[in-house]
Amino acid sequence: MRIFITGASGCIGHYVTEKLIQSSNHELFLLVRNPERLKFDFKARPNIHLLKGDLSRIEEYAELLGTIEIAILLATSWGGEEESYQININKTLALLNCLNPSICQKVIYFSTASILGQDNQPLAQAGELGTLYVRTKYLCYSRLNELAIAPKITTLFPTLVFGGDGNKPYSHISGGLPDILKLINLIRYFKADGSFHFIHSEDIARIVNYLVDHPQEYGGKTIVLGNQSITVDEAVEQICQAIGKKIYFRIPLSLGLADFFIILFRLKMEPWDRFCLDYRHFTYNPTTTPATFGLENYAPTVKDLLETRGLC
Repeated sequence: MRIFITGASGCIGHYVTEKLIQSSNHELFLLVRNPERLKFDFKARPNIHLLKGDLSRIEEYAELLGTIEIAILLATSWGGEEESYQININKTLALLNCLNPSICQKVIYFSTASILGQDNQPLAQAGELGTLYVRTKYLCYSRLNELAIAPKITTLFPTLVFGGDGNKPYSHISGGLPDILKLINLIRYFKADGSFHFIHSEDIARIVNYLVDHPQEYGGKTIVLGNQSITVDEAVEQICQAIGKKIYFRIPLSLGLADFFIILFRLKMEPWDRFCLDYRHFTYNPTTTPATFGLENYAPTVKDLLETRGLC
């Protein structure tokens, strides 16, 4: 199988690419802006090809893309407005248009669960109020059905992503876990109304590996990646239990009190931040883990996340 991968140098990209290298003999084509950022062994076998570049010049690979059987699109831009629209929308769509629907068996496109509502359908506010990243992901997803390759696209919507170690870059959230633990002595005494899902990058890699091995399944489908939802209070309780901190009392943190802290500390609230504060429950149904496909979950609990990060 000829597999084209973008975003291999990121956190999820490291887990996905390493899994494919170790568990298969597929021919891999890795589009990488900076090969020095790769921490996995891309010389493990001769049929792994590094393509130095990025999506901004994706048309240069049009001939190659026409021969690709599976495309895994992880690359994204967190830059300014022009770059984000160019990379996250225009060039991503250009890449998809280069694929030959008669040859390409599957596209695994990574979006973000932030653009979905609790019914797993696009959330209008994500397109209207979302950050640049959220808004461009929303707009790109809204155009996928226009493409000839659309029936072959499986869109993955990760929830809160954890992962990273000495051989892989940390996700934004995992990188900040030590700072969260420093604040747990204060956080544990507040209650907050909110809930969310999370998933570890290793579990994402296991799901992607399954989809690669079963290319005819889930074409044209959307899959939200995440363990069972957990409330904010439950997460704090489980962190405290894992690191041996007791909770003696808890003060309800109402929206009114939250607004008080915002005013007191003169915190700047962007429209999307305010929407998220009011929305509170970023939950989805159904969500998918490796267990959905009969595989073992790697990190299904908060304690697992702390242990994989070496924090308990």
